Amino acid sequence: MSPSPTPPPRRRLGLPRRMFSQVLLMQVAIAAGVAVLATGLFLAPLSRQLDDQAMRRALSIAETTAQEPRIVRDLQTTPPSPEGPVQREAERIRKATRARYVVVMDWRGVRWSHTDPGQIGGIVSTDPSEALAGEEVMAIDVGTLGRTARGKVPLYDDAGHVVGAVSVGIRYDSVRARLLGAIPELLAYAGAALAVGALAAWLVSRRVQRQTHDLAFSDISGLLAEREAMLHGIREGVVALDRTGRVRLLNDEAHRLLGIGDEAVGRSPDEVLGEGRTADILAGRVTGTDLLTVRGRRVLVANRMPTDDGGAVATLRDRTELERLGRELDSTRGLIDALRAQDHEHANRMHTLLGLLELEMYDEAVEFVGEVVGDHRATSEQVTEKIRDPLLAALLVGKATVAAERGVALWISDRTRLPDRLIDPGGLVTVVGNLVDNALDAVAGTPHARVEVELRCEGRTAVLRVRDTGPGIPAEQRELIFTEGWSTKEPPAHRERGIGLSLVRRLAERQGGSATVTEAEGGGAEFTVVLPEALAEPEPAPTATGARPVEERYPVRTDQPVEEESR
Repeated sequence: MSPSPTPPPRRRLGLPRRMFSQVLLMQVAIAAGVAVLATGLFLAPLSRQLDDQAMRRALSIAETTAQEPRIVRDLQTTPPSPEGPVQREAERIRKATRARYVVVMDWRGVRWSHTDPGQIGGIVSTDPSEALAGEEVMAIDVGTLGRTARGKVPLYDDAGHVVGAVSVGIRYDSVRARLLGAIPELLAYAGAALAVGALAAWLVSRRVQRQTHDLAFSDISGLLAEREAMLHGIREGVVALDRTGRVRLLNDEAHRLLGIGDEAVGRSPDEVLGEGRTADILAGRVTGTDLLTVRGRRVLVANRMPTDDGGAVATLRDRTELERLGRELDSTRGLIDALRAQDHEHANRMHTLLGLLELEMYDEAVEFVGEVVGDHRATSEQVTEKIRDPLLAALLVGKATVAAERGVALWISDRTRLPDRLIDPGGLVTVVGNLVDNALDAVAGTPHARVEVELRCEGRTAVLRVRDTGPGIPAEQRELIFTEGWSTKEPPAHRERGIGLSLVRRLAERQGGSATVTEAEGGGAEFTVVLPEALAEPEPAPTATGARPVEERYPVRTDQPVEEESR
């Protein structure tokens, strides 16, 4: 036998799935509950109020009846009788006031009037002791005429003695009828209020539907969980800002890239990051795509996208490693070009040497080899004698080779003197490398191109000056060139321009120093970088006999161009 088909799942009763329907249903239920509660709260005091009004009306009729002097006189002078004057007066008052009954009794509780004449002469059915004791009584009670709202007052003679009492009753059913008669009107008001509440609930629900794109609560909960996982899992920094420009969300990568914590939430970018390009990009004062900025030692690429609620979301990507690799690629290309030129030059020299040997001009060959070797040795010795740090010395020797290939004379100033006591050699290498590269680019292709480097220390402060013979920098652009992303040159294919000088200034300012540019003597640009506390304390000078002074150990040489012999 084939298995029986699985019955379709039964739909469970409960709240609808859509948020719009759930919100509407809940608000209508709340409005209905409030209407019912308000109606009940209104009917409860209304019932008590109607009871109190009925009892006071009965008491008022009884007091008016007790003020009739004839009733007291007839009560004292005539016997109780269905045809007596007390009965006639009591019936007249009952009919005039539409009361249920008006009963006059003597001091013994014997009736002198009643709506049923057969009850005259009998004892009243309820206790008259309070009224005969001189007190006024209001109550809702059950007697021979049914349930009534009653009022009892004493009767006084001319001497002020209690001689009887008057009891007046109003049919209680009439009070209940008034209450029931008021219920339809109250329900009409409650229904109108419920309709207004339902309309307001529908309008609110429609607004919620538009703002939530008609999603269910489970969908919103899932989206929230996915957003949290995505924000904290991606390797890009995300900063969300509200319509007032204050930070409302940061993910883990944004904390790391910007170097800020959760205290940034609720504050503006200027308050959190301080003045600068990064804060300007996040605040929207700088617009564009793939904007470059520097935060600390990190090179960031930022994009800012406005949101429908008036806020914005900014994304940050770390390009520090890419920039470093790009610079290394540039340096590698420069070295490859220099090595290619040196290879060509070396081949020419080898051909020259071979020719001298074939011509048996041995003395000239020896002299030629000595000149070539001496030029290379002079280049390295000139740098290493003045700059004792191996990283900086190697950098400048390499830059000299590149400069020679590009037809630029790289000079080391005779004022250069830098001991091997740098605290952060890598930072200074970055500063020197960027400034020399910019100077070489500035003078490339110009006649008599020259770049001069000066590195010296003043106590623990390192001072760097790089001068070139290029076109110089206009006065109005001398601050702009230190702005991230600003450059007058076309960017290479693998990276952006406008990072090197901004990074130089950031490194200098981080150490409490400065980076400025002025016009050099004779034209061109002169960059000056001051790095306080860049050198460690010097070791105590040796006192042993025969120690040479500093001048002998580091002789000062005259200025010579540090360039490769390429001719």
